[in-house]
Amino acid sequence: MFLFIGLSLHAQNKMYKNPGCMCCDRWAEHMQNNGINLEIVPSEKMNQIRSELGVPDDARGCHTSIIDGLIVEGHVPADLVVKILKERPEGVIGIAVPGMPMGSPGMEGVYKDDYAVILFDSKGEIYFYEMR
Repeated sequence: MFLFIGLSLHAQNKMYKNPGCMCCDRWAEHMQNNGINLEIVPSEKMNQIRSELGVPDDARGCHTSIIDGLIVEGHVPADLVVKILKERPEGVIGIAVPGMPMGSPGMEGVYKDDYAVILFDSKGEIYFYEMR
């Protein structure tokens, strides 16, 4: 699948982020510490990237990654990325943590919000996956 700005779900382990965003860099470090290395691609066209990849508006987070053909949106914990890559549920193209919840990987601080991890398909349907 090739998209208008040259994106492909066949791209391997890339993270697209707004230039200068530090929490994205901390999330990439979390992923690296868990065995997933990412090429970091700064972009000022994040909404366009998300739209072309098919990330639903309600699933959008801080940064967008493609890991082994799976869209990983936002501050998804590494263990859940590994788990969903093993499970490969039929029809699912992505896993996401919408927004920027405190306490999620890359957003560590003095407190932690409970947050939902969701899955989505190519039609934009969203499915609850797990609470963290």
